[in-house]
Amino acid sequence: MNTYLVLKTIHIISSVLLVGTGLGSAFYLFFANRSGSLAAQAVVGRLVVRADWWFTTPAVLVQPLSGIAMAHMAGWPLTTPWLALSMALYMLAGACWLPVVAIQIRMARMARAAHAAGTPLPSEYARLQRWWEGLGYPAFIAMAVVFALMVNKPALWGG
Repeated sequence: MNTYLVLKTIHIISSVLLVGTGLGSAFYLFFANRSGSLAAQAVVGRLVVRADWWFTTPAVLVQPLSGIAMAHMAGWPLTTPWLALSMALYMLAGACWLPVVAIQIRMARMARAAHAAGTPLPSEYARLQRWWEGLGYPAFIAMAVVFALMVNKPALWGG
């Protein structure tokens, strides 16, 4: 196998980890937050934060490194329209994801503390939950469009 195909394999696997972990984490925390179970919120919140550190963060770093290396090897300038749009959308997703990480860490701490103390969640939790969800939707949509651009490599503007 040549270097390009090794990079492509790494790129695809890391993209699956990135989007798959994000979607799975969002699914479980979304429903844990609606379950009425503080114990579920505490456990799922802790595991979502862990998944981000173990899977999402490394994939976030691998994606641009492997993608830029492949573009260089294939002779695609980074100004190629589908590639430039993909990078812009990736940065948009990242701009949403960074605050989400901080928010979910705070949410997990609040849920853990409330569960340990046997008290209800503070009202701030609901506010953070709305921000967490509100930032998650555009990040996921951006990444779905990036997948479509990567697969189809459309001409877009300027041919």
